Amino acid sequence: MSSYRQIYYHIVFRTHNGEKVLEQENIRSLFAYIMGIIQKRNCHLYRINAMEDHVHILCDLHPSVTLADLVRDVKASSSMWIKEHPSFPKFKGWAEGYGAFTCSYAEKDRVAAYIKGQQEHHKKFPFEEEYRKLLQEHGVEVDERYPLSNN
Repeated sequence: MSSYRQIYYHIVFRTHNGEKVLEQENIRSLFAYIMGIIQKRNCHLYRINAMEDHVHILCDLHPSVTLADLVRDVKASSSMWIKEHPSFPKFKGWAEGYGAFTCSYAEKDRVAAYIKGQQEHHKKFPFEEEYRKLLQEHGVEVDERYPLSNN
């Protein structure tokens, strides 16, 4: 008997100290590299987008892969790749934490559209406000001892 699954995650992570170092004119090459990491782990990338200081990913998680391992692999491998390429000369690394939110099949297209619209969205809202809203919408309690600007 085959195993069936449907595990969609909306993953968000920041640059070190929220520094605005991901130049938009070079971002497509980073997206392609991250897509390769995700595919290598037998997961499927539905949407990726980034602002100068953070990345959003919507992907399917294969049952043999843990969320923590996938995010660790994406962040570690992409960090090494970025440091080897001159496209992002000010990049120092990714921040320690990340946000990961499940979504249903019915929500997948809405989340993908939200990720696609990041540039428009951030004309109105800074990252901290966006991240706090995502946490609240998903019932995640914010620990105020850890500022969202450093996650």
